[in-house]
Amino acid sequence: MKKPEWLKVKIPSGHDFRGVFDLLKKYNLATVCEEARCPNMHECWNKKCATIMILGKVCTRACRFCSVETGDPEGKIDAQEPFHVARVIKKLGLKYVVITSVDRDDLDDFGSQHYATTISEIKKQNPKTRVEALIPDFAGQRVHLRKVIDAHPFVIGHNIETVKKLTRYIRDRRCSYERSLEVLRQVKEFSSNIHTKSGLMVGLGEARQDIIQALADLKATGVDIVTIGQYLQPTKKHHFVQKYYTPEEFAEFKDIGEEMGIGHVLSGPLVRSSYHASEIL
Repeated sequence: MKKPEWLKVKIPSGHDFRGVFDLLKKYNLATVCEEARCPNMHECWNKKCATIMILGKVCTRACRFCSVETGDPEGKIDAQEPFHVARVIKKLGLKYVVITSVDRDDLDDFGSQHYATTISEIKKQNPKTRVEALIPDFAGQRVHLRKVIDAHPFVIGHNIETVKKLTRYIRDRRCSYERSLEVLRQVKEFSSNIHTKSGLMVGLGEARQDIIQALADLKATGVDIVTIGQYLQPTKKHHFVQKYYTPEEFAEFKDIGEEMGIGHVLSGPLVRSSYHASEIL
């Protein structure tokens, strides 16, 4: 399918873009911006905003929408990564940062302690910086989720990614629509002071009613922020786009979600999990 005009984006360039890129490479850090081929990388990096991806570049899960490399990281972790992440944030002078990761099913705690350590170190070196943690499901184990909550990030995000009926087909078999909703519920149960956030892509083969139901399911968890964006096929090996939604349709989903009582719904063709994250709350 030919991309419509509203999905065309600039090629990354510019002084600030290069500065962020060079600094991240210096400290051997990855970003989901690069690994997931985000269409907003030019805009965000030129604002000195980046979503830093911890726990390596190799994911133990294989979702049909994602371009991040899949494999076995063999239990390897860079113990210095939390300190490097905090140092880069300080050098960039960021007041808001999003930390995300690959899934690490090869680790006994699924990477939860590394998340907690990273958040704590960021806050130690950057006491005025707000931290958003976009986490995996930690296999649904409450003890591991609690570690991240106890590090007190400003926002905890966990994406349902797609509607219920497509979850088994689009996401890795170890993922679960119900588990993702439960993760969001548990965050609110443990700490009502932490904002929760989730997101989904559209254009994967869902119906309009499926999207509305997903919004209702997210509302039931008490979620504060929802993002809705157009799925873009990263390579020929990945699931193909079945529909390009118009900006008007995205505006309608925003209205529907907010009328349900969701505090903030960001809905647009190029909206992604971390899009304008610092400007919402």
